[in-house]
Amino acid sequence: MIVVVDNYDSFTYNLVQYLLELGAAVTVFRNDEITVEDLGHLGPEGILLSPGPGRPEGAGISLACVEHFSGRVPLLGVCLGHQTIAQAFGATVVRAGRLMHGRTSPVEHDGEGMFAGIPSPFTATRYHSLVVDRSTVPDVLVETAHTAEGELMGLRHREHPTFGVQFHPESFLTEHGHALLDNFLSRLPERGRRKGRPSRERVA
Repeated sequence: MIVVVDNYDSFTYNLVQYLLELGAAVTVFRNDEITVEDLGHLGPEGILLSPGPGRPEGAGISLACVEHFSGRVPLLGVCLGHQTIAQAFGATVVRAGRLMHGRTSPVEHDGEGMFAGIPSPFTATRYHSLVVDRSTVPDVLVETAHTAEGELMGLRHREHPTFGVQFHPESFLTEHGHALLDNFLSRLPERGRRKGRPSRERVA
């Protein structure tokens, strides 16, 4: 089972739909309706931190999820989730040079992890006003993708199966979106593949 932490974003269920199409079992919780402890009791095989408004420190349990689960289960952060992973390990999130809402960019990458088998560059859709400051990325994280202008578009942990992408793989304008998410699923035990509809649960 993959747990999706919903950071109150309209794209969350697009991500869920892609995961379901790839055969994953998915449970969704908003970032303020479950604790990290209760999430751990569910025994997730992987966790996805969704896009959302605002900054990582305002995204409910998202930062705590990275701090607790990185190295225990595979993690993927998308947009705000990507920024959350970076900040959890000591990087700084800053305002982008320009707003990128519904715009596409060519993204170059290292061909590893999330990007295995993906052509470089490929077209990705961006919806963000914040970015991770590349000069603050700690040694424990590896920069995996960037734009021609040098903005960070992807990272991974050097030792943990923890990945972040600034762009939106679930956007129909992003090339190879299913393949990108399938690369994440490949890191899960038994690929997290128990087909079913997404469920919403509250844990008291």
